[in-house]
Amino acid sequence: MIDDTANSELNERHRVRMERKKAIIDQKIAEAQKEIGIIIVNTGNGKGKSSSGFGMVVRAMGHGMKVAVVQFIKGAMSTGEEKFLRRFPDEVSFHAMGEGYTWDTQNRERDIEKAEEAWALAKGFLSDPTIGLVLFDELNIALKYKYLDVHAVIADLLDRPDMQHVVITGRGAPDELIAIADTVTDMTVVKHAFKAGIAAQAGTEF
Repeated sequence: MIDDTANSELNERHRVRMERKKAIIDQKIAEAQKEIGIIIVNTGNGKGKSSSGFGMVVRAMGHGMKVAVVQFIKGAMSTGEEKFLRRFPDEVSFHAMGEGYTWDTQNRERDIEKAEEAWALAKGFLSDPTIGLVLFDELNIALKYKYLDVHAVIADLLDRPDMQHVVITGRGAPDELIAIADTVTDMTVVKHAFKAGIAAQAGTEF
């Protein structure tokens, strides 16, 4: 057990550290004055890429933004996110454009066709200044398998309205996309229930 003197010293050291940290953070906040739409990429093999993206969709809605969601690859099964967001048709335009996981479809030509249809729709949202945030769920997969040309996609992303935010998810984000993104998170697996034979659960996986 820590005695009163030791506890007081520990508390004081903590206060001093936090005071220094606050000064550093306050300075960084003061220096970060630019406001502009950003590109966020969630990639890696860990769980949570799409979950994070949909969290930002809800966050944007909370700030009164109109939002668009285009899902690549996914679409063969309904998800909790889709069921929920379709309750808000005035705030969210939701489009599940895929036909399922690539190992299920097993038809590259058809996958390319669906990806191109999805990107044609995505380009419309990227040219609409009334849309505050767009989520391109699993776009990285379409780029990884070269269903879409990464350079054409990047050109469209960079040509969007100045204040529009873009969130892109999926494993295997290409280096070219990472290079132009403003925020990139690589999610790493520590443990996953599936490895222990636990089935995908409604509410946590879909």
